[in-house]
Amino acid sequence: MTENPIDARAPELLPPMAGGGRRPGLFSWALFDWANQPYFTLITTFIFAPYFAAEFIGDPVRGQSLWGYTLAAAGIVVALFSPILGAIADISGPRKPWIAAFGVLFVVCCGCLYYAEPGAPNGALPIAIALAFAAIAAEFAIVFNNAMLPGLVPERQIGRLSGFGWGLGYLGGLAALIVVVSLPDVPFLGLQSAEAEAGRLVGPLTAIWFLIFALPLFLFTPDQQATGHTMSAALREGMARLGGTLRHARSYRNIGLFLIARMTYQDGLAAVFSFGGIYAAGLFGWDVMTLGLFGITLVIFSAIGAFLGGWADDRFGARPTVLVAVAGLLFATIGALSVAPDRILFLIAVPPPETGAAPFSSAAEWAYICFGTMFGIFGGPAQAASRSLMARLAPRGMAAEFFGLFALSGKATSFLAPLAIGVTTGLLDDQRSGMLVILFFLALGFLLLLPVREERAEPFS
Repeated sequence: MTENPIDARAPELLPPMAGGGRRPGLFSWALFDWANQPYFTLITTFIFAPYFAAEFIGDPVRGQSLWGYTLAAAGIVVALFSPILGAIADISGPRKPWIAAFGVLFVVCCGCLYYAEPGAPNGALPIAIALAFAAIAAEFAIVFNNAMLPGLVPERQIGRLSGFGWGLGYLGGLAALIVVVSLPDVPFLGLQSAEAEAGRLVGPLTAIWFLIFALPLFLFTPDQQATGHTMSAALREGMARLGGTLRHARSYRNIGLFLIARMTYQDGLAAVFSFGGIYAAGLFGWDVMTLGLFGITLVIFSAIGAFLGGWADDRFGARPTVLVAVAGLLFATIGALSVAPDRILFLIAVPPPETGAAPFSSAAEWAYICFGTMFGIFGGPAQAASRSLMARLAPRGMAAEFFGLFALSGKATSFLAPLAIGVTTGLLDDQRSGMLVILFFLALGFLLLLPVREERAEPFS
C-alpha cells in the first residue's frame, strides 16, 4: 500500500496538501461543489421545478406528479450503473476523465432547458428527457469527485474538507440564486415575462456556471495515476471486483447497514429538496422571484450548517453528526407540513395571506420560513457527514467502487419517494398528503443508522 501523499498538520478550516501546490488542489476539489450546486438549487429545488409545474405544465398537481416520474426514471439509471462505473474507475485509476465526460453531457442537457416555454409545440417529453439526462450526468460526475476525497487528506481531516466543500457548494447556490433574482433588472436581457424567462434561463445559467467553476479541478487537483489497464480490461476486472464485493457482502456488513440507512434517509432528504419549492408555490402561490428569495434564506443557513457540520464531524464523529442532522430534518419537516395558509402547528389559526400583499407578509409564511431554515441548517451536515462517513468506512484502494455503492444507496430507491409523492398527490389531489410520505423515509433512516459503527473495513482476501 502506498503512503498517503498528504501531510496535513495545520488545524485550519481548509487543511493543507503536501508538495508545492498545497491548498489550490483542495480548494479546487471543494469548488466542484460550488460548480454543480446551482443544478440542485436552481433547477431541482427553487426555480425550475416550481416553474415546470406551475408555468410550463400549467397545473401544480399534475406538474408535481410528472416531476416525480422524471426524477424516478433518472434515479433508476444512476442506481444501476454507479457501482459498475466506480469499480471500473478504481481499476483504471484516474477520475477526471469520467468527470469531464459526464460534465459535457450535463452542460448540453441543462442548456436544453431554455426551450421549456409554456405552450411549446413539442410538449413536455423533450424537456423531461433533458431533465433526466442532466440528473444522471450530475450524479455520475459527483460519484467520481467524491471518490477523490480519501486520497486528498488524512482520515482525521476528511470531515472538515467534506464540510468545507458542501458549505462552499451552498454558497455557490446562493450566488446563483442572487443572479437569478437580479435577472429582471438587467436591461440588455430584455426579458418579456420576468417569471417565465427567469425560469427558463436557469438551465443555460447552470451550464455556464459549471463550465467556469469546474475547470480548476482539472487544473490543480491531483488525480489517481493511471494503472495502464485498457478500458476493456478495466471493464472486465471492475465487474469482477464488484461481483466479488457483492459475494463477500458479509465482510462489509457494517458498511451495508450504513448504506441501507443512508438510502432511506437520503430519499426523504432529496424529496424535500426536490418538492419543497413546488409545495411552497402551491401552498402560498409564491412566484419565481419570491421562491428565489426564500431559497436565498435557506441556502445561507444551509452553508452555515455545512461548515459547522464539518467541524462537528471531525470533533464528534461522522455518525453522531448524521444522527443529529437527520433528527433535526425530521422535526423541521413535521413543522413545515403543519403549516397551512390559515394555520400553523396544525391547530393554531392565523390570518391567511392577503391577496396582492407583499411576499412573506403573513404569519403562516414566516412559520414556513422558520421551519425551512431549520431544514437548511440540518440538511448540509446530513449530506456532508454522510460523504465523510463513507470515506472513513470504505476499504483502502476501493474508494470509487464504494462511492459508486454510496451513489447506489442514494438512488437505488430514490425513485420510491418521488413516485410515492407523485402517486399519492395524484390519487388524493392534495399536495400535503403527498409530502407526508417524506416523514416515513426520514424516521426509518434514523432508526437504521443507530447500529452502524464508525470504523474502516478491510478489503476481502
